[in-house]
Amino acid sequence: MNGAQSLIRTLVDSGVDVCFMNPGTSEMHFVAALDQVPEMRSVLALFEGVATGAADGYARMADRPAATLLHLGPGLGNGLANLHNAHRGRTPIVNIVGDHATYHEQYDAPLQSDILTVARNVSSWIGVPRTPDEVAPAAAEAVAAAIGPPGQVATLILAADTAWLDAKGAAAPAPRRAPNEVAAATVADVAKVLQSGEPAALLLGGSAVRDERALTAAARVAHACGAKLLCETFPARLLRGAGIPPVERLGYLSEFAAAQMNGLRHLVLVDAKAPVSFFAYPEKPSYLVPDGCDVHPLAAPGDDAPHALDALADAVGAGAGTAPTAAASRPARPTGALTGETVAAAVGALLPENAVVVDEANTQGLWLSAATAGAPRHDWLCLTGGAIGFGLPAATGAAVASPDRKVVCLEADGSAMYTIQALWTQAREGLDVTTVILDNRSYAILNLELNRVGAEPPGPRAKAMLELAPPELDFVSIANGLGVRATRATTAEEFTTQLEAALQTDGPALVQAVLPSGLG
Repeated sequence: MNGAQSLIRTLVDSGVDVCFMNPGTSEMHFVAALDQVPEMRSVLALFEGVATGAADGYARMADRPAATLLHLGPGLGNGLANLHNAHRGRTPIVNIVGDHATYHEQYDAPLQSDILTVARNVSSWIGVPRTPDEVAPAAAEAVAAAIGPPGQVATLILAADTAWLDAKGAAAPAPRRAPNEVAAATVADVAKVLQSGEPAALLLGGSAVRDERALTAAARVAHACGAKLLCETFPARLLRGAGIPPVERLGYLSEFAAAQMNGLRHLVLVDAKAPVSFFAYPEKPSYLVPDGCDVHPLAAPGDDAPHALDALADAVGAGAGTAPTAAASRPARPTGALTGETVAAAVGALLPENAVVVDEANTQGLWLSAATAGAPRHDWLCLTGGAIGFGLPAATGAAVASPDRKVVCLEADGSAMYTIQALWTQAREGLDVTTVILDNRSYAILNLELNRVGAEPPGPRAKAMLELAPPELDFVSIANGLGVRATRATTAEEFTTQLEAALQTDGPALVQAVLPSGLG
């Protein structure tokens, strides 16, 4: 058994049996070892950013890590944006980066780079085995580190000769850490605050919004205490829909978030951070907690948030209470002009039960939350780290993790072009993903931000840098060229009919929704 074989066997034995990859010469022994460990499913991506984003989407739905396999420092660099999103979303990923053989490093070959420095930007754990016998133990430790809790990106930098030389064998799975128990005194202090009668809100994130038990307990607390129930702007995975306690997401725009929290005297954090604006703006605050509002952490990342919320419900006398839930409702099938609002209505009218929605709709997605609030129960995956090019790869990984569920990817046109190669992987793997391209031929969010940051009024050259036409992107031809069935809609009726057909397709399908240009 060589080092590569010991690596894959250790990963599989530790519960990591899917690897999204774009390998090169330094990783060929890993590729060859796949035939010796058939339990490892290998999924090829045409771009490293697709591999890393797919690993993120997979782990969000599977509740366990996927592996990636990237080629040297440039490959890691190509995958960095979606590793950033995973890092911010506390997603468990075992990120394997091939490197030159140990004895080759001294020659400064053309692809030599400082992988360690690059990896530190997105990795909470890094391992660099220098001999074949160190590979398997490092892999076992990487899996345990990735799982946490909280989840994190664990990067293993693997020199080529440690993969091809003989190794002792696989390593046993490393011990896993249990979530931290929240102290009873902390629960009691938060209960006292919520029962004070002063305006309060719970701000949920992470494990508190993906778990029905946690959402139910939080809703009971909020209902019993008259508190607001909020969640982070872009949660990694949000459980929602009919029969699920609804939670209000903080607005992306700092003014909206500030309005949602206006007048609060207490903000209770449950697996979430105190909110800040995404960017700095002239003469506007970066820290969004209102003046005079005290922040009370109940559960930090890595804590047992569901158990803490159960305990809090008991402490405020809401443990046996009834949590308000979202009523079943759907919009009517829309007619007339095709706009962001009518697209949202069609999605709400047709969203399948138990769907996985991957949302990178950006500016055209403003109406989606309200239109789908009463749709059948579903999971909603958000652009947690803000690096665009997330949607198509994350939907790819989510479909690998959840082959019995329909995945719906709501994708802005500009963001789609960052990682459009994901469609090829969906076709190759026969993944059940329906993609909606919201095509307004513009980086519309940047038109909005241009004004918000106080820049000079844009002239024609500045405006041209924020437009995606001419030439117009033909997503039907692009998708067909990558092996995915696609159609184009210009009216609400066309879009609804085409979306319905795409959702009934067993395998990947795409609908290009042609919307008014810009923010319209």
